[in-house]
Amino acid sequence: MAWTDERLDDLSRRVDQGFARVDADLRDLRSEMRAGIGGLRAELGGEIAALRFTLLRVGGGIMVGLVGVIGAVLVSA
Repeated sequence: MAWTDERLDDLSRRVDQGFARVDADLRDLRSEMRAGIGGLRAELGGEIAALRFTLLRVGGGIMVGLVGVIGAVLVSA
């Protein structure tokens, strides 16, 4: 089967249209991912701040408890 110039031009147009669709799909996917990741970052930042506060409270409680135990040992000795 011989390929005429018209058929080759048609094939070239179809290939270009296919790549244009893929490019548009990738742009849409990137913008959706950026929006989703931005929301996750904000949510994760709040969760990390809450975790940090909890760790400080627990660590402070442990230190106060240890100071109390050391004080009790020193008083009873």
